[in-house]
Amino acid sequence: MARTRPLRSETRQAVLDAAFEVFGQRGIAASSLTEVAAAAGLTKGAVYSNFDSKDELVLALMEEHAGHRIEASLDAIEGAGAAEVFPQVAAVLVHEMRVDAVWHRLLAEYFAMAHHDPAKREALQRRRREVRETITRAVERVAAELDLELPLPAADLAVVLLALSNGLGVETDIDPDGVPDDLLARVLTLIVGDVVAKVQEAAQAHEELVRDQP
Repeated sequence: MARTRPLRSETRQAVLDAAFEVFGQRGIAASSLTEVAAAAGLTKGAVYSNFDSKDELVLALMEEHAGHRIEASLDAIEGAGAAEVFPQVAAVLVHEMRVDAVWHRLLAEYFAMAHHDPAKREALQRRRREVRETITRAVERVAAELDLELPLPAADLAVVLLALSNGLGVETDIDPDGVPDDLLARVLTLIVGDVVAKVQEAAQAHEELVRDQP
């Protein structure tokens, strides 16, 4: 017999997609879960079966977006050499900033909402720590694969990547012409340029050694 009811994962994704649309258009504070349910073509009960509150839905939406960016960045550097890694990561992040400015508005709004609400602030802090830990593991993986000695601890680089991408995303949303497309790539090159140069020199020296062997 054919399945007629959607899987729980499909319902959850439908809610997340609808929440992005509703929150993006109306803002978080001005939106209700009833509106999200209507946009998803679901009952309010279906929303609550996946998310206990609007806060949990907002945080899950942000977590999904961060995961998407990490996955896109890792895909972009698959098979890349040391010199190409950070420019390619920057290119992905800049693309996301240009096309997904709504994410930065949602993060800024929720941060403002959480400023005077200890429960919201603690939940946001916990989720952001999880995101930073995921980025840290990704940075460590890339460094290990390319045999890079990072100029900063991976956890610190994770903070820098988040801060730069979020900050530049806000500036891009305010004034798109004020943020050059290659700015993030240039900043990351300044941070890791010496490391990349050393890796390239070592690789070139190895190639010359192999070539000169009888």
